Amino acid sequence: MKKLFSFLLVSGIWFSAWAQENLEYQKPPKEILDLVDYERPPSVSMDSKKEYMLFSYRDTYKTLEDLNQEELRLGGLRINPVTNISSSVTYLNNLKVRKVKDTQEIQVKGLPQNPKITYLSWSPDETKISFTHTAAGGVELWILDLATATARKIGTGYLNGNMGNPVSWYRDSKNLLVKYLPAKRKALIDTRVSLPTGPIVSTAEGKASQNRTYQDLLKNPADEANFETLITSEIYKVDLTGKKTPFLPAGLYTDESFSPDGNYVMISVLGKPFSYVVPYNRFPSKSIVYDKNGKQVKVVNDEPLNEVLPKGFMAVKAGKRNMNWRADEPATLVYVEALDGGDPAKKVDYRDEVFTWKAPFSQPAVSLVKTQQRYSGILWGNEKLAILNDQWYDTRSTRRFVFDPSSKAEPRLISDRNSQDIYSNPGSFETIRNPYGRYVLAIENGKSFLVGPGHTKEGQFPFIDELDWSTLKTNRLYQSSYTDKLEDIQSIQDFKTGEVLVMIQSATDYPNYFLRNIKTKTEPVQITHFKNPFESISKLQKEVIRYKRKDGVDLSGTLYLPANYDKTKKEKLPLLIWAYPQEFVDKNSAGQTALNPNQFTFPSYGSFVFWATKGYAVLNDAAFPIVGENGKEPNDTFVEQLVANAEAAIKAVDDLGYIDTKRVAVGGHSYGAFMTANLLTHSKLFAAGIARSGAYNRTLTPFGFQREQRNYWDVPGVYNTMSPFMNAEKMKTPILLVHGEADNNPGTFTLQTERYFQALKGLGAPARMVILPKESHGYAAKENILHLLWEQDQFLEKYLKK
Repeated sequence: MKKLFSFLLVSGIWFSAWAQENLEYQKPPKEILDLVDYERPPSVSMDSKKEYMLFSYRDTYKTLEDLNQEELRLGGLRINPVTNISSSVTYLNNLKVRKVKDTQEIQVKGLPQNPKITYLSWSPDETKISFTHTAAGGVELWILDLATATARKIGTGYLNGNMGNPVSWYRDSKNLLVKYLPAKRKALIDTRVSLPTGPIVSTAEGKASQNRTYQDLLKNPADEANFETLITSEIYKVDLTGKKTPFLPAGLYTDESFSPDGNYVMISVLGKPFSYVVPYNRFPSKSIVYDKNGKQVKVVNDEPLNEVLPKGFMAVKAGKRNMNWRADEPATLVYVEALDGGDPAKKVDYRDEVFTWKAPFSQPAVSLVKTQQRYSGILWGNEKLAILNDQWYDTRSTRRFVFDPSSKAEPRLISDRNSQDIYSNPGSFETIRNPYGRYVLAIENGKSFLVGPGHTKEGQFPFIDELDWSTLKTNRLYQSSYTDKLEDIQSIQDFKTGEVLVMIQSATDYPNYFLRNIKTKTEPVQITHFKNPFESISKLQKEVIRYKRKDGVDLSGTLYLPANYDKTKKEKLPLLIWAYPQEFVDKNSAGQTALNPNQFTFPSYGSFVFWATKGYAVLNDAAFPIVGENGKEPNDTFVEQLVANAEAAIKAVDDLGYIDTKRVAVGGHSYGAFMTANLLTHSKLFAAGIARSGAYNRTLTPFGFQREQRNYWDVPGVYNTMSPFMNAEKMKTPILLVHGEADNNPGTFTLQTERYFQALKGLGAPARMVILPKESHGYAAKENILHLLWEQDQFLEKYLKK
């Protein structure tokens, strides 16, 4: 078990003469603190008929005490062994309900004291919502009745939430399938004091495999035993009075899924041997179908341990995969098998084959369709019409077909595009809830409907298209015409009357829901009224600027200027650039932008926007594409393209006359931190940089990272050139390195920042390192976030203003 108590912020050498500072938590200046310390508006969910709205409230931030809990890190999971739920879960603390047609929310009565609510799930008839509450001793089952706005606890005993939501509704909405902690549970092994009974031995059997550098894996037999103890559940059928009926005895259950008609349930259970090199979702497992009373019907899948996969992002395991229930039939399973053995390097006519298998599975599965690229899903419509998707990462190809599931006719191609070409996005098909309570393709009089984001060179104009299945031609029913607002189309409420649910926002108007009628074309009716919690920055100057890289690639970024900045006098400001690199296979898609100046300005610790209130110019979400065309890999020229992107961004803002080019800083998180360190190492464009939770030594991620599919031994030169750690002797620019003490992201171990800082310090580079206690890859505790902003402010003031 891990319960850590270190609260030291380890720092570099210029704020103090000493190597470390015993520094207490600090807060940023008032301009920033006023923006950070706000009350988060609630989240909203609605039933399919849009009759009821559920408002879910939570604290804006967690606290350090929230993070300072008992924790076991096993099999890729982080678990609180006292309460038996993920240690990283974010809890809700209040619920309110409202009928859509009403104007006032109703406080839910009967909630537990000090609610810690999660795993909300609407009942099939949409009259109730199940949720869990984490009490001091464990996870409890609760039910909310929407009509009375009343919540109550159901049954006794604690649930096992270690593998996610432990509750599934029966189709009758009167019973639930629930995973409970076993009545007789083994005690956990305290690995801090227990002595091993032998060495740890792993073997390689001569098969090549490219596994990523996963975090939180099993390490020894004690971990295996504790993992098994924590995952083991007993499954019960529970009615709304709390009566429990045994369904299945203790087992390592992971997933439960009812058939659409509710007569069957597929349950997955882990097997052995466990692995020390891959997380639990690649352990051996069986998928078993039971009837609704718990009688076994069929073992439908038996998967061995999967430690070996071929190279490439399109690599998949051999055998059955993606097994789930067909949404438009009572009880039919659908699954996929690779025809290339899962190896994308093999040359084959078809990559995948899709099968259907009707319960009770007394007959063999039936081949449904084959895909030339890797299968990426089916949207079911009815017995005669469904949408098939396939994709191929290397080319960014994504294709959409229509086919008849009842015949052997070849699928008809609907669209074939580059997935990164956002200007050609045809939209997503609108779905409706069928009699089984599953979402299927909406079909009205031989037509379906596409809702698209509407990105264009001229701006963003979301749309609704009608697709005629007889001709495969589209007709535009509606397109947003706002140039001073952003309208997101959420769903079509009524196909006949033309009522549509939309969300409308602007740079200063918080996103709210509206009902719009696209036939009568009347003004939309507002149904939520959330206020802007950031009024103090409503007068910031904001625009999307577009510019070109020296090789002609179009770039963009959102530029913020102080509210009182006079563009005619053009005082020279320091500039902050926040960015994140992205790989492309063509310059056209690399040059497209989804930025919208009308998107609500929501400042967060994840950007530099706060500093526009302190006299800085901020270029947020600056485009940093890394392009590989004509068979070349993007990362072959990673550093050169990074520097070219930065040069173009600085020049674009300088050409406007707003900045002092000698006072520019760059920052980023994760891969953005990796970018930052490389830019400071390989260019003289910046006065300083802030790198948070990055990876700096690519030999520690030897089997690929980010979008790189080649391993270190394929291209050692690429890995070494891209690694700031390998080029640390070139670093001369001040850098602030920040990392969470408990980073859980593959590849970005906290060790990456610690070792990079040691290299920089040893080589005489100006560097400061801050390790945030208890934090994972993203930061959550208010104390840490406020201190982070203070650190950044002190750093920027020192190197860009003083």
